[in-house]
Amino acid sequence: MELSLGRRYRQLSLDDRCEIARLQANGRSIRQIASALDRPPSTIARELKRNSGRQVGYKAGYAQEQAKARRWTGSRLEREPGLRQAVLDRLKQGWSPEQVAGRLARDAGRKVISYESIYRFIYAQIARHKDYAWRRYLPRAKSRRGCRGRKGGGSVGFIEGRIPLSERPPDAASRKTPGHWEADLMLFAKYGQAVLTVHERQSRLIVALRPSDRKADRIVRHLGAVFATLPPHLRRTVTFDNGTEFARHQRLHRLAIETYFCDPYAPWQKGGIENAIGRMRRFIPRKTDLASLPNARFQALVAAYNNTPRKCLDWRTPAEAFSQVLHFECESTSPPSRGRQQKLRPAILYATARVLQRLRLRHGDDVIAAVDEMDFAGHTGRQVRQ
Repeated sequence: MELSLGRRYRQLSLDDRCEIARLQANGRSIRQIASALDRPPSTIARELKRNSGRQVGYKAGYAQEQAKARRWTGSRLEREPGLRQAVLDRLKQGWSPEQVAGRLARDAGRKVISYESIYRFIYAQIARHKDYAWRRYLPRAKSRRGCRGRKGGGSVGFIEGRIPLSERPPDAASRKTPGHWEADLMLFAKYGQAVLTVHERQSRLIVALRPSDRKADRIVRHLGAVFATLPPHLRRTVTFDNGTEFARHQRLHRLAIETYFCDPYAPWQKGGIENAIGRMRRFIPRKTDLASLPNARFQALVAAYNNTPRKCLDWRTPAEAFSQVLHFECESTSPPSRGRQQKLRPAILYATARVLQRLRLRHGDDVIAAVDEMDFAGHTGRQVRQ
C-alpha cells in the first residue's frame, strides 16, 4: 500500500471489478467508470489493460484471479531452500507436519512455520506436477484431504476375571501418573503374524515384540517379560481389548498389575495404543511379511517412534518423557557393584525401548518362558534371569 501527498491508494476489490465490468458492458468510457468508482482514470485504464482476456475480454472473476496470481510470490518453503530441506528431512523420518512445526518452534524459541503451510506445500506439489510420490511425506500418505470414514471394532469373547474399563482408577485416565499401560496386537495380512505392542499412557513410549504366535499363554509370557523389568511404580495397570489372546491376563496379577478391558466393540477406549499402531503402520504396513523384516530394522523403527517429538508432550519425545520417570541413580562416584549394574542396566536400556528386543535376540523364547516360571511377587525390580 502506497502513500503520496496524504492520499491513500488501495487495491481494487472484487466488488470494484464487478462494477467495472458492468459499466464497461453498458458502454461507459474509462473516465465515466473512474468517476463512478471515485478512482483515477489511469487506475481503470491499467486494470482493463492488464487483466483482460484475449478471448473473454474483461470479466470480474478472471481479473481478480489474474491480480491475485501476479501478487503471489510462492510459499515460504519454495522461497527458502534451507527451511524446505529442514522440513523435508524431518518428514522423511516419519514426523508429521505438526510435529515438524512444533519441534522447529521449540528449538528456535519462536514460531518458524505453521503445519498448515507444510500441508499446503505438499498438496500443491501433487496438484501442480501430478507427482503422487509427495504423499509419502505425510503420515497417512493421502493424496487428498479428508477422512476416509473407516470404522473399527473388536471381537467379543468370554474372558475370566474380566474387569470393565469403567472401574479403572481415575489417575490412569488422566495420564497424570506413570505406570498405566495399554496393550494390543498389530496384525498383518499373512495369517499368524503379529506384533505385540505395549504403550505407556503418560509418556507415550511403546515397546514392541514379535511373538511366534497369538496364543494367550505366549502373549502373557511376553507381557510378563516386559513388566518384570520395571519397578513397581511403573507397572500399575494395563488395559486390553476383548481379544482372546489376552485371556490369561490374570497371571499378570503376580506382578501386582491390575488388568482392565474395554467395552465390547469399543477399541477406541484405549486410544493411545490405537494411535501408536496407526503411526507404526506407516513404516510397517499391513501387507508386510514379518519373516522378511530383519530384527535390526524392526528395532530401528520402534526407536524412531520413541524419538519422534509429540505435541501432547510439549514437543518432547516419548523417550525423553519416559526417562524423567526412571528414578535410578545412573552415575556414582565409585564404580557400582555387579549386582547394581545388573539392576541399572534394564531400566536404562528400557528408556530407549530396546532391552526386551535384545533379550529376545540373545535368548529367544527361552527367556520369556523363564520369566513366566518366576515368582513375580518375589522378584520385584530384579534383573530378568539369564
